[in-house]
Amino acid sequence: MDQSKDGELDPFDLKILDAVVEDGRISITELSEKVGLSKTPVTARFKRLVEEGFILGFRAVLNTQKLGLDHVAFAEVKLTDTREDALREFNRAVRKIREVEECHMIAGRFDYLLKVRTQNIRRYREVLGEKISSLPHVASTSTSVVMQSVKES
Repeated sequence: MDQSKDGELDPFDLKILDAVVEDGRISITELSEKVGLSKTPVTARFKRLVEEGFILGFRAVLNTQKLGLDHVAFAEVKLTDTREDALREFNRAVRKIREVEECHMIAGRFDYLLKVRTQNIRRYREVLGEKISSLPHVASTSTSVVMQSVKES
């Protein structure tokens, strides 16, 4: 099968993406065995997938329990102002809070959902009070604490 056209993914490309998601450090040799193509076409396809933006990068997945960061909470954030300038200001400021792992703008009864990881509930309370509540245009917050993570990426 020929290499797919620009922007189109074929079954080999999808197998490459699946394998890389499972193990970002997989060697080209292992990748070619998993995909069922020789190293040269797998290398070309992998390079194209990166260049075309299907693969945005690679990251280390840390053992948060060993790092003492096994407290996870989700903070719902309601803003006082949702005009574009206010949203940009909030977005810029929330990116600077190290403890906020994820931030999503939500359509619903609140404006943002933040995934916050800290050492314990005491530290979370500090982050919420000193950092999150001080973000631009925050009107109110509500917290849900994770009891067990069943699936994380």
